[in-house]
Amino acid sequence: MSFGDEHDSNGGAGQTRTRLPEAGNDVYGGARRPVRNSRSLITVVGVVTLLIAAIAFANRGDGADNPQTTSEAKGSTPTAATGVRPVKGKDGAIATGYAKDEQGAQSAAANYAVALGSDGMFNEQRRHAIVETIADPGSLDKLRSGFDADYSQAFLAQIGLNDDGSAPDGATFVSRTLPAGTKAKSLAGDTAEVDVWCVGLFGLTGESSTKPVTSSWFTVTVKLKWNGSGWKVLDTAQKTGPTPVTGDNPVSGAEEIADAVEQFGGFTYAR
Repeated sequence: MSFGDEHDSNGGAGQTRTRLPEAGNDVYGGARRPVRNSRSLITVVGVVTLLIAAIAFANRGDGADNPQTTSEAKGSTPTAATGVRPVKGKDGAIATGYAKDEQGAQSAAANYAVALGSDGMFNEQRRHAIVETIADPGSLDKLRSGFDADYSQAFLAQIGLNDDGSAPDGATFVSRTLPAGTKAKSLAGDTAEVDVWCVGLFGLTGESSTKPVTSSWFTVTVKLKWNGSGWKVLDTAQKTGPTPVTGDNPVSGAEEIADAVEQFGGFTYAR
């Protein structure tokens, strides 16, 4: 956005003085009427005009009889999320039932990446519920056994968690996946393949933690199959990056991170 140029408001007019009857040697008499600057008058008129315009703008409202307002509400602005509302309901905590099109496949993949990167995957019961919600029936056994092997008791112990995936006393476990964007690699018939570019938060907060919360960038590839009412997962893969240059933000303390995890809820992602 650029600002308009300022123009000279003098209009060629200077101060206007009214001559009174002469008194002594004062060429303007012994007294003068107050002088009104023409620039001040123009300024007052300009301010009043701006106020009227502002009031008129504020009173436009969001009624359906205003085509511009209605269009903006539907997401026509450059920074608005694209497309239509993706889903109306959820299966448990995971949004499901996306449309059979490119946008629907991307929304499904982003939401499923969030679920698969959550702390629920570290608890067997919650993990099975997640996988059973998002998996295609023909791939359920394979995905469930594969994730069970990934989240073994040895792995949980290695990252400092209890056997049930909970954090030790005095610590808070953080595992969040935050999609930054999606790309449909293929869409043909009842199958789709989508890349989800993500940033992840992972680690343990607490003064005694030896595994502080860190961030990482990665791309999750999700293969999907249409089951007649929504997209379900056939397979997933992950690779590192693309990774931007790390900023120079000061690192927050363990207590501040723990408070943020408690106070800031996660999102389900759907564009």
